[in-house]
Amino acid sequence: MDFSKAQFQALIDDITSGLGDFSNHLNDIVPAATAAANRWYVPPEVGEIIVSMANKVIEVGKSLLQLFIDVLKGAAAPIFMFSDAWRWMDVRGSATGIASALTEQHLVVDNSDWSGKARDAYVGSVSSHSDAAARIGSVASSTSNCLIGCAVAGSGFYITLAVVLAKLITATITAVAAFGSGVFSPAGAALILEEAGVNTAIIGTALTALGAFLAAQTGTMIVLHGEAVDATSFPGGKWPSSNTSTFNDATVTDGDADWSLAGD
Repeated sequence: MDFSKAQFQALIDDITSGLGDFSNHLNDIVPAATAAANRWYVPPEVGEIIVSMANKVIEVGKSLLQLFIDVLKGAAAPIFMFSDAWRWMDVRGSATGIASALTEQHLVVDNSDWSGKARDAYVGSVSSHSDAAARIGSVASSTSNCLIGCAVAGSGFYITLAVVLAKLITATITAVAAFGSGVFSPAGAALILEEAGVNTAIIGTALTALGAFLAAQTGTMIVLHGEAVDATSFPGGKWPSSNTSTFNDATVTDGDADWSLAGD
C-alpha cells in the first residue's frame, strides 16, 4: 500500500479548484441559452424550450456540485489516518527496541558485573517483559496497517472523484457552446444530462466500494481490541513483575547481598 500526503493534498486542491471551474461554467449556461433564445430567427416557443433545458441542466449541475461539496467534507480523513499510522509505527519501533533489549540473551552476554539472588530473579523474569513490549509493538503495527489501508482507500475514492469532475467540466464547456449556438441546444442538454447520470452512478459505485472496505475494517478493529485486552503478556492487566521487590539488600560489595558486584 502506498500513500503520499503531498500528492493527496495536491489532489484535493485540484478538486477544490475544479469545483470552482465547474460552478463558473454552469453559470455560463443560462446566459448562453438566453442569448440563443432571443435571436430573431428563433421562434418564441423554441426559445422557451431552450431556456427550460438550460434551467434543467443548471438544476442537475447544482445537485452534482453539492454532492461533490458533501463528499469533500471527509477529505482530511486520509491525511490524519496517514499521520496517525506514521506515529503508530514510531510506537512499534520503540516497543520492539525495548523487547529486543530485554531478552535474556542480551542481558547475560556479560555476566561478570552482578551476582546474587535478586540478579537471578530479575534475569529469570525478563522474558515476560520482552513479551509484553513485543505485544505493544504488535498492536501498534496492526493499528498502523489498518490506518494506512483506510488512507489508501480514501485516496482512491478521491482520485475517482477528480476524474469524474474533469469529465463534467469538459461536458459543461461543450454544453455552453451548444446552448450558445441555439441549433445544438438539445444536444448540449443531452450531453450534460447523460454525463450527470453516468458520473453520478460512478460516484455511487465508488462510495459503495469505499463503504464496503470500511465495513470490513470493522472486523480488523475487533481483532485489534482483542489484542489490546489480551492479558497473556500483562498479568492482571499490569506490566509483568520484575521479581525483585522483596530483595532490598543493596550492599553491593559484601559478596553475599541480594544485589552484589560479582568477584573477579
